[in-house]
Amino acid sequence: MRSGRQQLVATGDVEEFDCPARVREELSRVLQSDHFHATPKRRAMLTFLIEEALAGRADTLKGYAIGLAVFGRDENFDPQSDPIVRLEARRLRHDLDSYYIAEGARNPIRISIPKGQYAPKFHDNLASVTARDGSTTGNDETAGSHAPEEVNASPRSVRTSSRLPWLVAGGAVLFALLVLGAAVVMRFQPVQQERLEASQPSVMVLPFSVTSTDPEQQILAAGIAEQIMTALSRFPDFRIFWPPSGRKVGETFDPVEIGQQENVSFLISGSVVSEGEIVRVAAKLVHSPSKRVLWSGSYDRKRSRTTLLEIEKSIASEIATVAGQPYGVIKSELASNLPAGSEPSNDSFECVLRGYVYRRNFSRQLHAKVQECLNRAVKRDPGYVEAWAMLGWLYLDSARFGLAAEGDKELAFDRALDAASHALSLDGNNILALKALSSINHYMGNIEEGERLAKKALDLNPNDPDTLAQLGWRLAVVGKFEEGIPYLEKAIERTRNAPGWYFHLIAINHMLNGRYAEMLTAAKKGVLDGSGVSWCLVAVAQSKLGNKSAARAALEKMADVSPGLGRDPGTFLRSHQASERIVSSLMAGLKEAGWTAAAGQ
Repeated sequence: MRSGRQQLVATGDVEEFDCPARVREELSRVLQSDHFHATPKRRAMLTFLIEEALAGRADTLKGYAIGLAVFGRDENFDPQSDPIVRLEARRLRHDLDSYYIAEGARNPIRISIPKGQYAPKFHDNLASVTARDGSTTGNDETAGSHAPEEVNASPRSVRTSSRLPWLVAGGAVLFALLVLGAAVVMRFQPVQQERLEASQPSVMVLPFSVTSTDPEQQILAAGIAEQIMTALSRFPDFRIFWPPSGRKVGETFDPVEIGQQENVSFLISGSVVSEGEIVRVAAKLVHSPSKRVLWSGSYDRKRSRTTLLEIEKSIASEIATVAGQPYGVIKSELASNLPAGSEPSNDSFECVLRGYVYRRNFSRQLHAKVQECLNRAVKRDPGYVEAWAMLGWLYLDSARFGLAAEGDKELAFDRALDAASHALSLDGNNILALKALSSINHYMGNIEEGERLAKKALDLNPNDPDTLAQLGWRLAVVGKFEEGIPYLEKAIERTRNAPGWYFHLIAINHMLNGRYAEMLTAAKKGVLDGSGVSWCLVAVAQSKLGNKSAARAALEKMADVSPGLGRDPGTFLRSHQASERIVSSLMAGLKEAGWTAAAGQ
């Protein structure tokens, strides 16, 4: 038997009780939760809205008052021309919805902010939690109550509105429509999934050959192949195939022949031999349609220093990383054969692949085309997680690189957050979605949340150099060089032809420690991708080394490639959340190289 208070709530009545105290308890629960991912400003906004409502001033909650009280705007603030309150309210609604879907689902009260207004609502969640748990009471009329009851913010009793009979009919119609919609989705979803998978790269790992009858080598040969498939499966967008039945460990295979027989594009094969205490594993990656060996490598391990399982895992991880990472052998091969043309592709995987190509150098010319391609991809394949995640990146770049239309920067951030969050709602452990949401949080000022998400992505796939680089960059740019630089160095070590931005913070770290020759070397590696930041770093390094003409030439390239950086380097760097030490040091170096505000106009 439930308490009298619970029974009253379930039957549609809310008795008189000290509601403000319960609401404040719920606010405290929300703010203290690690699963409530709002920025400090949005947390302050939520507190202000609730306290104003509890004080009886809900009707006075307008954008102007919130702008002054929460966001530090002055009396000249115009909510129409400055949409900060409206946009942050939308994000706050998203933060609350995400929290109550997960950790807060069983909280006694639920806080919401209805669309189109700022006054918060408070809902008693006990009835809905009880219904979801399947609890029963002696009152049969309460058994079907699932919706949380709205709680009055003032301490006086109210009665909930009785349900009208026509709602039953309306509910039946809605249910019928949902069933029909589900049937349509179920009919077409397998077709969409089959079409999408057909365009993704197919990979087969063949059993490694062995010439010895040594049981250890036989076990190692079989184990490495399985470990490669396991490690490769953590990278998105691959279809991984088992070798054809009847093939035995130790046999010698012709990868091209098997690839063509099984209609698989990429095959990994190899061999295991022992020479005394040394175990040597050789591997190669073959593109069966062109019959080309795209990569080969060999690995030596001392048997006395480690176990067979450790040898399997370490070598398999390295091979899978070389083959499967975003800038690895397979995707680089596919990217090099992308069809030319400006029209968005009808192949959703191709749109994601173009996103990776764009993200090497963040070309302004490619941005709009890739974003349009991805927008079409998510409409065509709404369940394609990687397309949603990559679209989040593109919207983020619209905001952080000044590519959004005038006044649309905040809207671009909002769209980035929505796209990446949707990707994560489809797959909570998707690496690309976690990395995108990490970067979006970073640029929106939620530094700690950005680091947390990047670390979660790395935990899920420690073999992904791009994830290592993301985390290392995120740490180093805010001044945590000792923690961040090793991640970046490891990412570069594991990547053939690493993107230029992997080197930016390494060059800056050299600059801060007075190692200008090393700074120039790192900066020049970034220049290969045509990055404006790389040219900025080259200009500073050349100037410090006394090469004034080379420094001026680099400044011209910087302004040409990145007009925003050329006009106002300080603002540009701060928009990336760079620490003041980084900003002041680079600004001093740029001025020494010959940059002036007038020249940057």
